[in-house]
Amino acid sequence: MPEALSLLCRVPAHPESRCWALAWSPGGALLASCGGDRAVRVWGRAGSSWTCRAVLGDGHQRTVRRVAWSPCGSYLASASFDGTTCVWKRQEDGFECVATLEGHENEVKSVAWAPSGSLLATCSRDKSVWVWEVDEEEEYECVSVLNAHTQDVKHVVWHPSQELLASASYDDTVRLYREEEDDWVCCATLEGHDSTVWAVAFDKEGERLASVSDDRTLRVWRRYHPGNQEGVVCSGTDPTWKCVCTLSGYHSRTIYDVSWCHLTGALATACGDDAIRVFEESPTSEEAQPTFSLTAHVPRAHSQDVNGVAWNPKEPGLLASCSDDGDIAFWKYQRPEGC
Repeated sequence: MPEALSLLCRVPAHPESRCWALAWSPGGALLASCGGDRAVRVWGRAGSSWTCRAVLGDGHQRTVRRVAWSPCGSYLASASFDGTTCVWKRQEDGFECVATLEGHENEVKSVAWAPSGSLLATCSRDKSVWVWEVDEEEEYECVSVLNAHTQDVKHVVWHPSQELLASASYDDTVRLYREEEDDWVCCATLEGHDSTVWAVAFDKEGERLASVSDDRTLRVWRRYHPGNQEGVVCSGTDPTWKCVCTLSGYHSRTIYDVSWCHLTGALATACGDDAIRVFEESPTSEEAQPTFSLTAHVPRAHSQDVNGVAWNPKEPGLLASCSDDGDIAFWKYQRPEGC
């Protein structure tokens, strides 16, 4: 296979600890990372490499598992195994912790901002998903505690343009939530994976959702609205989500993360076999039954498990990855000719 994914540079992000996750700022100029050293680091481009611009090391007492930027780019949220979520405000000379959200019984595994910037979601090993409301005074209030999952909740992510929330869990399912009469309700359960679902990602339009699992498969789900022309039955007024594609046989171990590029449509995965893979949809595939092909595979992308992948939101083909080896790697992806 041609070198569709080429290494730009590698930086030791969280030395002597795992680097768990990555998040690009909305403008694409900054990358946040988090790790087992209890710190969040913010990176910026410096010539052909990337340098650390800020270290947020005084907010958490244990591993920081996920980070997320607000849509405006002025805030950064971090979720930690210490049971808290910190909200950091970007200042001229760095970042200031302006809120510490407490309430989960134990480890917070993920955090995500709604596209409006007025809602924040967190999830935990305590099996719950919390929705927080942010007011103009930067006060955070929990407005809903959702207990739809029966096991540890690994990941939360918002629809790109609607207040629709997705969560992935150790109970092998993906759940979707929406607001109904001043409360939040589970409006769909996506079943099909045979083991823990580690991460989910919406496509650019939010009509499809990718999920990756300990069962070593990547699934693509499509949303069907009531009255759809395909004849998919919907119960009531809520859409139905149906699995339209399953990619299996490509990964030899657990798939820990997935990123769906909103610029090119490419799907990148992070795997426990130390590899990064990129998949692209065939231009001739049908909407109801899309086909994806493997267009890039770096077997030894890192020296240990790859925990996270993230496409830059502004620069097509710029991909970042992180690993148990503590490094961040920056890659340039170019679609192979003929794909």
